[in-house]
Amino acid sequence: MSQKIALPDTPATYGRELERIEIDLLLEGIFRHYGFDFRSYAYSSLKRRLWKRITADGLESISELQHNVLHDSSMMEKLLLDLSINVSSMYRDPLFYKAFREQVLPVLRTYPFIRIWHAGCSTGEEVYSMAILLEEEGLYSRSRIYATDINEVVLQRAKEGIFPLDRMQEYTENYIAAGGKRAFSDYYHAKYGGALFDESHTKNVVFSLHNLVTDHSFAEFNVILCRNVLIYFDKTLQAKVHGLFYDSLGMFGILALGSKESMRFSPYEERYDQLNGPEKIFRKVR
Repeated sequence: MSQKIALPDTPATYGRELERIEIDLLLEGIFRHYGFDFRSYAYSSLKRRLWKRITADGLESISELQHNVLHDSSMMEKLLLDLSINVSSMYRDPLFYKAFREQVLPVLRTYPFIRIWHAGCSTGEEVYSMAILLEEEGLYSRSRIYATDINEVVLQRAKEGIFPLDRMQEYTENYIAAGGKRAFSDYYHAKYGGALFDESHTKNVVFSLHNLVTDHSFAEFNVILCRNVLIYFDKTLQAKVHGLFYDSLGMFGILALGSKESMRFSPYEERYDQLNGPEKIFRKVR
């Protein structure tokens, strides 16, 4: 299993009020210069990730980081990797995939063509997981998965389909718990120093940049997967993204959230039925 890395917090000598001012200025500068909007991300997580980058680069202040980021696009690329959440694994939360297989796929079988949006796909492990699941259920040939992320670097990794060999045992266990029907090793082979998944699993996948904060809907979908992304947004931004998802789902479309996420207190809560509460699977009904 992947280890959770502790992120640096505010240095004891750094004033909290000054820290907040400098962070606000940094985020405003990033938005105005690069177009990435992190201004409504959850503050505590954001703050720790900024200090992680400051420490890694041997800097002393947020203002110093701001100067580097605004004057050097390569520094922005490094910071973007820190700020965009890139934690993923294949068949993450296996019981979710088991529930999806048992409760969502019977509905999808009734559609002539299936459009799925995987929002915040990171390095693609969960995209490949869904492609394999659809293939095993005979639905992949009439499906299209749109896999989007804010970060071009992780999207490129997702396209390559090469994952660490040392995680294959963990992924195999997840696959079995998710109701997998074959030997998981059938889907990949060792190459390029990792586990290379067959390119057939991305023939119906479109990888594309998309910013949930600033970009609009681009199609109508039968399923939207956005798991473990909204927890990093504040309530205002969560509501905005829920609006984007609602507008992007067809009637009776499926919205899947992460295990620690919820529709409760969302402006759109009453417009969905709960298809599976524990696994956070909802169906648009209004």
